[in-house]
Amino acid sequence: MRIGLALALLIGTSLTALADSGPVIVIPGRPGVPVIINGVDASYAIVEGDWGLARRNHVQPTVYGGRYVDPEPHVGHYYPSLGHAPGYGRLEIEPPANRKLPPRAESFHQSWSARSDPTPVQSDVPQTPPAVILAPEIGPSGLPRGFR
Repeated sequence: MRIGLALALLIGTSLTALADSGPVIVIPGRPGVPVIINGVDASYAIVEGDWGLARRNHVQPTVYGGRYVDPEPHVGHYYPSLGHAPGYGRLEIEPPANRKLPPRAESFHQSWSARSDPTPVQSDVPQTPPAVILAPEIGPSGLPRGFR
């Protein structure tokens, strides 16, 4: 009995360890949104290879049962008006020289500009300088005297 339990426990733990790196069935997270792996729609297909944290080196995953997805779908051409392809270039029609010309447009002119407001003229010397200018006294530490 103990041997059977030990054997079942050993097989169960070894299968869960292999479930991380073994083949998996891909189920899309949202309906209608395919899972694309290297240009192959892997939705509901089996993918085999090493990826994630368990890989030692890069192994290209193999998709079994997927469909190739064309990155640029090839569509047919549909021209509903005449049933054939349009011509190449512009269709230019030269008007006759003696046609009635439209009236001349009225003249129009508009302009914008930007500038700074002028500043008043200032001189370096004030008009009424103070009688005495006191300079701060600086101590040996480079700070004003009495500064703590």
